[in-house]
Amino acid sequence: MRDQDYMRRAIALAKRGRGWTSPNPLVGAVIVKDGRIIGEGFHERYGQPHAERNAIASLTESAQGATIYVTLEPCCHYGRTPPCTEAIIANGIARVVIGSRDPNPKVAGRGVALLREAGIAVEEDFLRSECDRLNPVFFHYITTHTPYVVLKYAMTADGKIATRTGASKWITGEEARNMVQQLRHNYRGIMAGIGTVLSDDPMLNVRFPGGRSPVRIICDSRLRLPADSAIAKSAHEYETIVACARAEPARRKALESLGIQVYELGNGQGRVDLGKLMQVLGERKIDSVLLEGGGTLNDSMLRLGYVHEVKAFVAPKLFGGEGAKTPVEGSGVELPQQAVKLVMERVTPVGEDLLIEYKAGV
Repeated sequence: MRDQDYMRRAIALAKRGRGWTSPNPLVGAVIVKDGRIIGEGFHERYGQPHAERNAIASLTESAQGATIYVTLEPCCHYGRTPPCTEAIIANGIARVVIGSRDPNPKVAGRGVALLREAGIAVEEDFLRSECDRLNPVFFHYITTHTPYVVLKYAMTADGKIATRTGASKWITGEEARNMVQQLRHNYRGIMAGIGTVLSDDPMLNVRFPGGRSPVRIICDSRLRLPADSAIAKSAHEYETIVACARAEPARRKALESLGIQVYELGNGQGRVDLGKLMQVLGERKIDSVLLEGGGTLNDSMLRLGYVHEVKAFVAPKLFGGEGAKTPVEGSGVELPQQAVKLVMERVTPVGEDLLIEYKAGV
């Protein structure tokens, strides 16, 4: 096997931590000696050992003189776990091959410097673009302290997310709906507007065994969330945040008694200040949000530049109808050159549907 093969093995390992490491990054590590893998691991859950220490713990023989391939620069500071640089040095590893650089100010080159000071050969930026693709969420969150937002919607081939009567179940097929459940597991928060809640009464949870449900975030300017809604009735089971512009005390108390966390984040115009909400979510260590918002909230988030990716599931159906809803509503732009620009990343068939993925804000 070649260096590339070992690093790609580390990348595959890192992906196993999806949904569990937040707000830490996805990281994989492989230890090789005399052309043989003698240890490997990945960061499995937040607060638990990092990839390098898990790889060292799995060693089948001494790592003296070995090479470790790691997708992200090893940490060099004490946090919930001790520094990985210490373990690498203590085990006599002779060479470290690193994929991504760590923008965390607590690391940011210091890990590499410590390893080199210990006489270890270090190679940086190896398959960097492939390793970087593991952690757009971490790179954004650690530098801005606000969530990375992914806008997701399902629409027909003529751009409708519901019929003219408001019916929307189901636009896409079972395969696409199952993929959405995995997406919900991957992100730490899920956000919707009160209009979506009132029309669809969703749960916004993960519905496969062993999945991790995200924190539910409802934008509800006038605090209209019904106490008998699926969201309210399950708030003791699934962490739920409601952001409003102004909270009438009795209404707030009633929702809080159901286990809902109410944040009053008005913008002075009777609407939720989405910038303040992003700050609050970041302070809560919610590093990523899957936006399933409905056209009005989607429009606001896009106009304010808070959306970083778009995942559009497109079904081979046509609804038509002048009053049928679309993924992004609001007043729209006046001229084509004023459009929100997207960069297409990939198109993937999912059953009978297509998933089109874009980068936004670039």
